[in-house]
Amino acid sequence: MINIKDRLDLIKQVGEEIISEEELKALLKSGEELIAYDGFEPSGQIHIAQGLVRAINVNKMIKAGVKFKMLVADWHALTNNKMGGDLEKIKTIGKYFIEVWRASGMDLDNVEFLWASDMVKDSNYWQLVIRVGMTNKLARFIRTAEFMGREDSAEQLTAAQIMYPCMQIADIFRLGAKITQLGMDQRKVNMLAREVGPQLGFWKPVVVSHHMLMGLQQVKSQKSKVKSKENKEDKVVQLTKDQENFIYKDRKEYKPQYSGMFTSRKIQRTIELKMSKSNPDNAIFMTDTSQDIKRKINKAYCLEGDVKENPVLEYCKYIIFELFDRLRINEFQIERPDKFGGSISFKTFSDLEKVFAQKQVHPMDLKQTVIKYLDQLLEPVRRHFEENPEAKALLEKVKSYQVTR
Repeated sequence: MINIKDRLDLIKQVGEEIISEEELKALLKSGEELIAYDGFEPSGQIHIAQGLVRAINVNKMIKAGVKFKMLVADWHALTNNKMGGDLEKIKTIGKYFIEVWRASGMDLDNVEFLWASDMVKDSNYWQLVIRVGMTNKLARFIRTAEFMGREDSAEQLTAAQIMYPCMQIADIFRLGAKITQLGMDQRKVNMLAREVGPQLGFWKPVVVSHHMLMGLQQVKSQKSKVKSKENKEDKVVQLTKDQENFIYKDRKEYKPQYSGMFTSRKIQRTIELKMSKSNPDNAIFMTDTSQDIKRKINKAYCLEGDVKENPVLEYCKYIIFELFDRLRINEFQIERPDKFGGSISFKTFSDLEKVFAQKQVHPMDLKQTVIKYLDQLLEPVRRHFEENPEAKALLEKVKSYQVTR
């Protein structure tokens, strides 16, 4: 087993935000078997953020000595009306997701997949769901709605969708998870779980929120619906003790006390930018052809010198530079004619980012390199779904389904 510092460093590579790091340190020092939880809603084809990036993050958590439990949230998808509420289709997509991860290099020997459709057979599970629902007024649960990809508005939600956050919070404690490891869009419901846990005699799960890969196309910022507590630089305002007690009241988890804590405005922008399946050209899917990858990356937003909201650079940072071993390379090499400066190589993403910001690398040269490496990374996945009869049949079924939100 690697030492505590190295284990913590691995988890910090996964967590864009960790609440809280001190609690995580204490868990790692405790010597107890640690379980991290994630749940996924089976819906449509799996894109590269759910496929490769998820595999990268799970493998790091496992290397850090954390046991990973992955919940196939088929009943959750049902409450959220995915696939038109057809549970059999949802289950088929769940099996397809697992096949994608099998071909993506996820360490499945150390991942336990559990199905919500099995958990719901136990009346004790439903008792816990009800107990979770009894801890807060309805409005408190509605405020978590964005994690379902829904508006934070009671008028936009069905009664079935109100059950979703209660189920997800119950899942955490039912599975014995001391750590939740999900995307930033799940932050609100995970923070509510930290609040609810002690009320029900459980624990406060440590929230490790991973980065959400942005979509390939530019997204204009929407006006925030959140009454923000941030200043013009989008940083948390340093409040007096009296101001904190008045503003936050019972929502103490939202106090600006955690290192690197995300502001409401930044979280909303992250969700606006995240990769979506609704527009096929906004995401690379795990079984996309070489031609699909080329078309989508060439159309992707990649303004020269822009390193702030650049999806092509994100693919470099969160996928390609993380998978040098699989690509059998030790540097990111951009090939270009001598008249344009000749070929150039980078061993770290920070070096690439710096040179791109200085406009010494043209977006088209960057895109051609990304296309090449992504195609190499997805080739084993395509081959698995071509050569494995069961996987091939699953993909054909999934492709035949009409995706619903």
